[in-house]
Amino acid sequence: MAKTINTVTGTISTDKLGVTLMHEHLLVGWAGWELDCKAPRFDRKVAMRGAVDRLKELKDLGVNTFLDPCPNDIGRDVVFMAEAADQSGMNIICTTGLYKEDLGNTVYMKQRSADEIAEIYVTELTEGIGETGIKASLIKAATGKDHITEYEEKCLRAAARAAKKTGVPITTHTDDGTMGPEQLDIFESEGVDFKKVIIGHSCGSANLAYHTRMLDRGCYLGFDRFGLDFLHPDRLRLASLIGLLGVGFEKQIVLSHDSVACILGRGLGLPPEVMELIKNWKPTHIFKNILPKLREAGVPEQKINTMMVENPRRYFEA
Repeated sequence: MAKTINTVTGTISTDKLGVTLMHEHLLVGWAGWELDCKAPRFDRKVAMRGAVDRLKELKDLGVNTFLDPCPNDIGRDVVFMAEAADQSGMNIICTTGLYKEDLGNTVYMKQRSADEIAEIYVTELTEGIGETGIKASLIKAATGKDHITEYEEKCLRAAARAAKKTGVPITTHTDDGTMGPEQLDIFESEGVDFKKVIIGHSCGSANLAYHTRMLDRGCYLGFDRFGLDFLHPDRLRLASLIGLLGVGFEKQIVLSHDSVACILGRGLGLPPEVMELIKNWKPTHIFKNILPKLREAGVPEQKINTMMVENPRRYFEA
């Protein structure tokens, strides 16, 4: 049954989501970027023009909705998102949440309890973010590689409690295909419905046992870092995805890139050999390169539509 959800420019019915990219970014700024007097000056007009051009290109490819799960502490700018949505005609959905401990701005939040953080999330979901009136539609949580810190567990529990109170879903960040089952364990202990959970960046692992261990519990997996070959090659992401689709898991997988239109501050600073490995790291890559490869491998159009259209809608309607 269709539900009404928040975008950065107002509410829409879930039957209007259409083709949806479930994990992309317009702006990201690592905590403290604004203190770097030697960093390139942020030119909002230039950044906006680039974001709008990117969104219009996606619109031309048939994309209706762009989910930007930028956490509160790494440069989230919902006013920028709203302006980009208004100029491009794209549905943009934002989140409330906090990033993993090693890269998030956590000094203040480390002093807060899980319930206090949950209250912040609930306010941004039900009343709006700051004075903008823009409401988040889901919650972001994150963990680092091979370990969940005490702080990260607190934020996971805060996400779970806010989700239960408001009925919204949760999407997560994982590193290198680790800690997804452990995230689910924490959510389960808080009584979260796994039909409302995406374990993000699960394509960072090519271990099908890792994937099925989570899928069998009923959550969604984000195969949402296509193009980031220096972290994990696309051919392994594709091989894993085709295998999972072959045994019937298409109703529990969403696709995206985790692309970033503008990185605030000095940017990634990657060497040329790594830049070559991310030449396809842009939100058109799935449509121009990945979906054609799925079709060549015999994946039916129905399964592609399930991942790109039906699953995002079902996730928000659960």
